[in-house]
Amino acid sequence: MDPLLTLASVIVTPAALVTLGYAGLCWVSPFKTCKRCAGTGHTTTRFLRRPRACRRCDRGLRLRTGRRVFNYFHRLRAEATR
Repeated sequence: MDPLLTLASVIVTPAALVTLGYAGLCWVSPFKTCKRCAGTGHTTTRFLRRPRACRRCDRGLRLRTGRRVFNYFHRLRAEATR
């Protein structure tokens, strides 16, 4: 067996598994909790610590980056085939 082929398979196989695992996660669970408000949907102001709606999310959930990329390419393909 060629040593370069072995090295390539050792590098490519885990990378492919991680990529497919993340794609599966984005498909099954497209949202994650917002880090700024810890999933509550509210943050506090710096002055007087009054609660207000979180600016980053709507309800404490944010769309994963991988799902954003998928949605972009899906929309691009849909517009191209019209």
